[in-house]
Amino acid sequence: MRLSIIIPVYNEYDSIPELHQRLSKVAAAISADYELVFINDGSKDASLERLILLAQSDARVFYINFSRNFGHQIAVTAGLDHCGGEVVAIIDADLQDPPELILEMYKKHQEGFDVVYARRAKRKGENFFKKVTASLFYRLMVKITSINIPIDTGDFRLIDRKIVDCLKQMPEQNKFLRGQIAWAGFKQTSVEFVREERKYGATGYPLKKMIRFALDGITAFSDRPLTLVTQMGIAVSLIAFIIILYAMYAYFIYEKTMPGWTSILVSTMFIGGIQLISIGIIGLYVSRINKNVINRPLYLIQNTNLKK
Repeated sequence: MRLSIIIPVYNEYDSIPELHQRLSKVAAAISADYELVFINDGSKDASLERLILLAQSDARVFYINFSRNFGHQIAVTAGLDHCGGEVVAIIDADLQDPPELILEMYKKHQEGFDVVYARRAKRKGENFFKKVTASLFYRLMVKITSINIPIDTGDFRLIDRKIVDCLKQMPEQNKFLRGQIAWAGFKQTSVEFVREERKYGATGYPLKKMIRFALDGITAFSDRPLTLVTQMGIAVSLIAFIIILYAMYAYFIYEKTMPGWTSILVSTMFIGGIQLISIGIIGLYVSRINKNVINRPLYLIQNTNLKK
């Protein structure tokens, strides 16, 4: 198999026909030996039924149907586990990422690059809050991690088989694939594109999922939050020590006590807040350790037309 294209699907019934048509045209232009691997991540609409019909009419279409929703990163991981291509492209099913860009990515791969990722020059159809928070997240990741995670990129990319094999050796439960691919190294480059607004349906990444995804990325590739907790603890301890010295000085030298319950209440609440934040950050790392120790399967497949 020369080319595999992995497409995670969650409630994308309306976009699947057009996506299939465009992907087939692009893939055929690269090689006659290709496969389209759709992963149905617990869709609540009729996406699975449409994928089954596609597979019956096109022998190059394969589907993996999860037993429930396991998440976008896990769906992509399942595709990587089961694809057979020497070159693998990853693209979402919402048509915001243009399938035609895979041709340009493939040309870069032919020049000797192992990873070709799509960098968003412009994002259409997204509100100001989404654009600002996304921009801040990427730049924060660059600052606090020791690896060079490309700015303004998603999972839309083309990778060589050697990268797929590397990813299979990273069994983390909390997947952050773009960070893992950057960590792997090898020769990487980018192509720029304008991300279109969503054509059908609603986004599968609301604010809650975005925050969880950001936390997975930060805790997977940086221990800076733990360092920050330590620094905050030292700072608060120094402030408290200074206040104690001042209180003792005022009591023994000026024979006065520090007045006001307000200052005591504020100080107590401040220290309590710092403690809760610290426990929460430590808890995130402990939770990651717990999930990996339990070592449950990343996903469960209900049915598929892939040959075992």
